[in-house]
Amino acid sequence: MTSSIRRLCFAFVALSMLVAGRPAGAEDTIKIGYVDPFSGPFASGGDEFLKVFGYILQKVNADGGALGKKFELVPFDDKLQPAEALIALKNITDQNIPFVMQCTGSNVGAALVDGVSKHNARNPDNRVLYLNCGALATELTNEQCDFWQFRFTGNVEMRAVARIKALPMDVKKVYLLNQDYLFGQSIQHDTRKWLAKLRPDIEVVGDELMPFGKVQDFSSYVAKIKASGAQSVVTGNYNRDLNLLIKAAVDDGLNVRFDTYLAHLIGGPTAIGSAGEHRLTSITEFHPNVPVELKKPDAEAYSNGWRANHDTDFSEVPFLTMLQMLARAIDTAGSTDALKVALALEDMKATDLVGSPVQMRKVDHQLLMPYYAASFTKDVKYDAEKTGFGWKTDFIASTDDLTLPTVCKMKRPAS
Repeated sequence: MTSSIRRLCFAFVALSMLVAGRPAGAEDTIKIGYVDPFSGPFASGGDEFLKVFGYILQKVNADGGALGKKFELVPFDDKLQPAEALIALKNITDQNIPFVMQCTGSNVGAALVDGVSKHNARNPDNRVLYLNCGALATELTNEQCDFWQFRFTGNVEMRAVARIKALPMDVKKVYLLNQDYLFGQSIQHDTRKWLAKLRPDIEVVGDELMPFGKVQDFSSYVAKIKASGAQSVVTGNYNRDLNLLIKAAVDDGLNVRFDTYLAHLIGGPTAIGSAGEHRLTSITEFHPNVPVELKKPDAEAYSNGWRANHDTDFSEVPFLTMLQMLARAIDTAGSTDALKVALALEDMKATDLVGSPVQMRKVDHQLLMPYYAASFTKDVKYDAEKTGFGWKTDFIASTDDLTLPTVCKMKRPAS
């Protein structure tokens, strides 16, 4: 997609979310400042999430929104750069928008945790709440936890437990390849930690951090993986860094498993296609075949509502959970005041789209939720990205399975 076409699509989707069914005055809506990359090498992810939120808001607003008002999403492009995200945060606070939401990049997430905390300390009459829907580094709800951040998706350590538990017993040699920034470093650390705890029989034959979003040719990495004798590549790479890796491996005929954390995201299924059959896996919050496997027809219908107009999968169930919990917290608080909403969110229990229990843990503001380890196969009802192959659940890590200890020592506001 060219930059001009992308900007046009971005404007159209944003306008549709802001205007469709909008009451006469802006004061009659509840605004959420949405910060993500809408330009640069990771723009496809931001573009996709923007469309997904448009779909989700149709349901949340149709269900009544909060305080009898509809939600508005106000997008800001951070180019996946922390400095740009902080500029966006300043624009959000200048406009008195009570919520800032961000879903891509733990480097950006760390900057927002700090930026929101400092802003709220300086401006007690204009505080904002940070809704983290995709900055996954474990540290953000552990050592770097903050009262004003709520993470509405599982952290890396939760995913790592699911990832390692789901590895087949015949896998004995793995190669770790991750992006060299906070998220990739967190994946590296927690993968090693849970390999040692759960699968001490597995040998790590390679462990490498690569430049984030900068590698164009992955052939040298493929050569090292091949030389290592690895049976599986365990990787947290996503978007272009995963898709180009998989393409290079397919081109080279590398015959290994790709046991990933995020291959289900946009472009992953298309990049590997038939070469991924029975050897590509991912750790997912949801995939279109989960409702079929769990016999949840309402959830299947909701997923199909997305598929009817898009070539991609609906996998972002935590986004829906987040906005539903936010609406409930605002109604409970009777206000959009950041402190009152935060207190209403703490320890909130709910069920997700397929009826699984979830909880926003008070001690660290981490959502406790299940994960699905899924493999890429023809043997499913719904394929992914029109490839003819889709995701089939091999293992479910329940909410109880993933309720892990935290080292968070949260400083709570006095008022």
